[in-house]
Amino acid sequence: MKATEDRLRSLMMQGLNGDAEAHTRLLRELAGLLRGFYSRRFGGDPSDAEDLVQETLIAVHTRRESYDPSKPFTSWAFAMARFKMIDEFRRRGLRPTLPIENADDLFADDDYEPASAAMDLGRLMTDLPPQQRHAILQVKVEGLSIEEAAEQSGLSPSNVKISIHRGLKKLMTRVQRGEPDAN
Repeated sequence: MKATEDRLRSLMMQGLNGDAEAHTRLLRELAGLLRGFYSRRFGGDPSDAEDLVQETLIAVHTRRESYDPSKPFTSWAFAMARFKMIDEFRRRGLRPTLPIENADDLFADDDYEPASAAMDLGRLMTDLPPQQRHAILQVKVEGLSIEEAAEQSGLSPSNVKISIHRGLKKLMTRVQRGEPDAN
């Protein structure tokens, strides 16, 4: 995870300093990560995912001067990837849905997105009621059991479950509407 971030960031910095070979290696390595990113999230025809990979690589290349070296490279690159995917969904008039039983997928870990995911999750959950926010963080993020979360919060296990369910439902509605945060 960190090794990938460090390697890609190093290649980006070398590319920004005029090393064309490093820039080429960066785009090649990033292409593999993007294929995985899009295939997990987009599905469908592999050529559609490949089109998104190419569009994202072009965006990374043409906007490379906007990269802030003090920030994680993968967060910057995969933000572009998410925007490209959202644009594609909008172009097609698609509204991806996810059954509430699979809401855990909202919190799936990707080896190359930890910093971005933490920032996105924080923004996404800012206006949830505190009880729902804490229950989701304790059980879905920190990995506590329902009983452990109930004991720590002073709620009953069923209240913790209800809080998680209602909070995830609100988050899912917001994501489906394209409203990533309350700000």
